[in-house]
Amino acid sequence: MELDKTDLAILHFLQQDGRMNNSDLADKIFLSASSCLRRVRALEEGGIIASYCAVLDSNAVGLEVDAFVQVTMRRDVEQWHENFSKEIQHWPEVVGCFIITGDANYLLRVRARNLKHYSVFIMDRLYKTPGVLDIRSNIVLQSLKDTHVIDSGLLKSSD
Repeated sequence: MELDKTDLAILHFLQQDGRMNNSDLADKIFLSASSCLRRVRALEEGGIIASYCAVLDSNAVGLEVDAFVQVTMRRDVEQWHENFSKEIQHWPEVVGCFIITGDANYLLRVRARNLKHYSVFIMDRLYKTPGVLDIRSNIVLQSLKDTHVIDSGLLKSSD
């Protein structure tokens, strides 16, 4: 789907406030409400807008530990990737999982209530997963930037 400057403006404002009503959005981008709604629906149907959600403050909801965990798998275990991919879907502590380059196979973002909860997750789930060879944890001490917003400067416009 080709994005023009109006589409980029819609995406910008909806990333700032996903609850913005269509009338207010239309006013901000200088479109009629009906034209704005058609464009938003096209962005949704085209898969550009994947979903809407509330972003929670992890500390406010009691998740004190934020960690990035590199996982290296044993390649001699049959279907290690398929099995690991299925397992992580059942672990609420894993809020992100990425296949990466380098020595490790995966990078997990793990959230836990405290260090004890984190330790139980690592020892009782992750280490016991068939095929796991090595785990390297990096505990976040302070977050300097953590956003889901994609700046419109990164997006390609047809204009």
